[in-house]
Amino acid sequence: MLVAAAVCPCPPLLVPEVASGAAAELDVLRAACADAVGVLAASRPDRLVVVGPAEQADRGVFAAGSPGSFRPFGVPLDVTLGAPVPGAGEGQSRELPTSLTVAAWLLAGWNAAQLEGLGVGEQLEPERCATAGRTIAESAPRVALLAMADGSACRTVKAPGYLDERAEPYDAAVAVALASADTEALAALDPALAQDVKAAGRAPWQVLAGAAEGAGLNGQLLYDAAPYGVGYFVAAWT
Repeated sequence: MLVAAAVCPCPPLLVPEVASGAAAELDVLRAACADAVGVLAASRPDRLVVVGPAEQADRGVFAAGSPGSFRPFGVPLDVTLGAPVPGAGEGQSRELPTSLTVAAWLLAGWNAAQLEGLGVGEQLEPERCATAGRTIAESAPRVALLAMADGSACRTVKAPGYLDERAEPYDAAVAVALASADTEALAALDPALAQDVKAAGRAPWQVLAGAAEGAGLNGQLLYDAAPYGVGYFVAAWT
């Protein structure tokens, strides 16, 4: 059963070493992410599953101890998704996608519960996302979920996807859903619109929606802003 959840964005710039001289610009965001992770730990889960967007080759399950690196971003910083579990399948311990690498950095020192990652494709159909979420929720008596998910990337003319007038209303609807733990609203997000406004978080949010069905969680929005023209949200559900 899902007992707690958190949502954090997954830009590599969240890591100060990657952001370098611009690191201070995201200090408030980092603090909010730390608070959200603290909520997960306080829920005393038996299992924490981290879900994030992934490219074709990086989809599927990642065991605890899977490695990630920020070397592709010019920083000699390596991380692991928690500590390896003795006897875990070797086939699941593989290089983390960027979203889960950022999660591994956020979760450095995590020892509150068994840890596992799941990389999902940005085009995964809503019902398959919901099914994956339900499976996660049923995997242990007390489950926590961390969804690594960015909003639209089209909020300004300098945004990665340039300006799309639909981006701000899209992000506003997501923010309301996260603030109220509205699983139906998240489940109803349109994949085509998400693709148009380059919202990489749609599939992880819908996995979260499936996991939280019937759990009776309350939501709190800890951060909602669009630095660099990209929508970033931090939320905690308990």
